[in-house]
Amino acid sequence: MADVNGDKKHWWFTHRKLVDKYIKDATTLMASEEANDVASALHLLDAALSISPRLETALELKARSLLFLRRFKDVADMLQDYIPSLKLSLNDEEGSASSQASSSDGLNLLSDASSPGSFKCFSVSDLKKKVMAGICKKCDKQGQWRYVVLGQACCHLGLMEDAMVLLQTGKRLASAEFRRRSICWSDDSFLLLSESSSASSPPPESENFTHLLAHIKLLLRRRAAAIAALDAGLFSESIRHFSKIVDGRRPAPQGFLAECYMHRAAAYRSAGRIAEAIADCNKTLALEPSCIQALETRAALLETVRCFPDSLHDLEHLKLLYNTILRDRKLPGPVWKRHNVKYREIPGKLCVLTTKTQKLKQKIANGETGNVDYYGLIGVRRGCTRSELDRAHLLLCLRYKPDRASSFIERCEFTDQNDVDSVRDRAKMSSLLLYRLIQKGYSAVTAIIAEEQRKSTIAHAQKIEERKPVEKSGSIKITGNAEPKPVNSNAYQGVFCRDLAAVGNLLTRAGFNHPIPVKYEALTC
Repeated sequence: MADVNGDKKHWWFTHRKLVDKYIKDATTLMASEEANDVASALHLLDAALSISPRLETALELKARSLLFLRRFKDVADMLQDYIPSLKLSLNDEEGSASSQASSSDGLNLLSDASSPGSFKCFSVSDLKKKVMAGICKKCDKQGQWRYVVLGQACCHLGLMEDAMVLLQTGKRLASAEFRRRSICWSDDSFLLLSESSSASSPPPESENFTHLLAHIKLLLRRRAAAIAALDAGLFSESIRHFSKIVDGRRPAPQGFLAECYMHRAAAYRSAGRIAEAIADCNKTLALEPSCIQALETRAALLETVRCFPDSLHDLEHLKLLYNTILRDRKLPGPVWKRHNVKYREIPGKLCVLTTKTQKLKQKIANGETGNVDYYGLIGVRRGCTRSELDRAHLLLCLRYKPDRASSFIERCEFTDQNDVDSVRDRAKMSSLLLYRLIQKGYSAVTAIIAEEQRKSTIAHAQKIEERKPVEKSGSIKITGNAEPKPVNSNAYQGVFCRDLAAVGNLLTRAGFNHPIPVKYEALTC
C-alpha cells in the first residue's frame, strides 16, 4: 500500500514539475512580445493544460497569448460563460431559472474553479477578520484577469456593452484588491512599494485599458443619441450622429460598425433617401454577410422602387439562410454573436417570406419589371428640372462610385485580417450594381425630362400661333376705330440697319403713302 501511495506521489510530483516547466518557458517566451515566440508559448500552455486542465495560471497565460495574437474569437469561445449578454439571453430562453440558480451563476463569475460542493458556511465576523489580516488576498484575484482580457476581446468583436461592463468590473476588482493589500501593509512596506512602482517604467495594467474604456463609452453615447433621434423622428440628426461613428478618425470594430451602418440605413429609409439606404445595407452585408436585418431591409427598399428582380434575389438569399438555420438548429455564427432575430421566430418568418416570394415571381411573370421608380431611387421629385436631376446624380456618383466603394474599410478594425480581401470584393460588387442602377435611372429620367421639354416647347409655339392676328396680303388689318396718326417729317434717330432704303420701300408698299426721311449717318455700324 505504501508503494502504491509512493507511486502516486511520484507521478503527481513529476507532472507538477513538468507543468511548472511549461509555464516558466511560456512566460519567458511571452516576455519577448514577438508573435512567433507567443505562438510557441501558446503550444506550451496547451500542453500544460492537457495535464492540468483547470490550472489558473495556465488559463490566464493562454488567454493573454490569444489576445496578443488578436485571436479575439478564441478568447470569447474560451471565456464565453463570463459574457453578460450571453448569460442574459440564456436566462430569457430558459425562463424558469430560480433565484438560487441565478445566485450560483453570479458566484461562478468570480471563480470557476469552485464547485457547489466546495462552499462552506462562515460568519461575517470571520470574513472581516480574514480581510483585515490579509488572508483572503486571492478571493477575487482569480476572476480579475478574466474580466480584463475578455473585456478587451469583446471590444474588438463589437460587443461594446459587454466590454464596458467587463472592463469596469475588472477595474473595480483591481482597486478592491489594492485596498485589501494596503490594509495589511506597514508604513515601511508601503513606502518601499511606492518607490519601486515609481522606479518601474511600465504603467499598471489598469491604465492600459482606461483609454479603451473611455473610447467605448464615447461610441455608446453617440449610438444612444442616434437611436434616440431616430425614435423621435429626427432622421437628419440621427444620420449625423451615426456618421460621426462610421466616419471617425479612430477605427471602430467590425461588428459595431456593421450595426451602425444598419441603423443609419433605417434612418435614410425613413427620410426617403433610397439610394443612401441601399448603399449602407451593402456595407453592412459586406462586413456581415449573414445579417438577416440587412437582407430584409435591402429587399424591401428594392421592392419600394419596383426593382423586383433584385428584390427577389435578396429574398431567395434570405430564404436559403433561414433553411440553413433550421437545419443546423442554431443561428449563424458563434454562440456569443448577436442577432436581431430569435431562433423560435424563424419558422414564422419563413412562411411569410415564401408568400412574398411567390407574389414577386407573379409580378415578374406579368411583365412589371420595366416601370422602376427611378425618381425615388435618385431622390428627386417628379417634374424636377434638369439642374436638380444633375445635382442629385452628381452627389450620388461622388459618394457611391465603385472606385470609392471600399474606402470605409480603412475606418474598420477587423477581427481577422484575412477577411479584408473578401470584404473589399463584396463591397465593390454591390457598389457596382448600385452604380449601374443609378446610371440607368439617370438616363431614364433625363429622357423623360427632355421629352417633357420638347412637348412644352411645341405647346408654347402653338399658343403663340393662335394669338397672332390674321393678315391679308398687301394690306395691314387695323383693329378698332383708331385713326392713322400723322407721320413725323423728322428723320428717325437710332435706327441701325444696313439697308434702310429697302425698309422704306417695304413700308410704302404696306399702305403708307408717306415716305420715311432717313439720315444715312448710321450706315457705318
